[in-house]
Amino acid sequence: MRLSWVQVLTVLSICLSAVATATGAEGKRKLQIGVKKRVDHCPIKSRKGDVLHMHYTGKLEDGTEFDSSLPQNQPFVFSLGTGQVIKGWDQGLLGMCEGEKRKLVIPPELGYGDRGAPPKIPGGATLVFEVELLKIERRAEL
Repeated sequence: MRLSWVQVLTVLSICLSAVATATGAEGKRKLQIGVKKRVDHCPIKSRKGDVLHMHYTGKLEDGTEFDSSLPQNQPFVFSLGTGQVIKGWDQGLLGMCEGEKRKLVIPPELGYGDRGAPPKIPGGATLVFEVELLKIERRAEL
């Protein structure tokens, strides 16, 4: 089977377009958010300023686990949207319900960047987190 140059260039163009879409306009990959478990009753959703109680497991793309709250059964507690966690978490955990589970695939730009977090997280690493929101503490508005 012989392909014409037009066919080859068309296929190449489609492939490059797909890569450009997956990486975003600036060449940076985007945060991927997958809902693993939805909840039926969701009276409040997480928003900036909420204190979240989370269980999580963090892995590198190759499946190597680098951290988890599960072995100690000790939830991680932090304030959302205040820079206490990596940007991928501040963005990827917005709008969550208590009891919901998500999978976050976080590109280096929204994780630890080119420097990484040695020794467990190398520079330029894409991070994969399985997270579960256990509790939302909402501060009373003034």
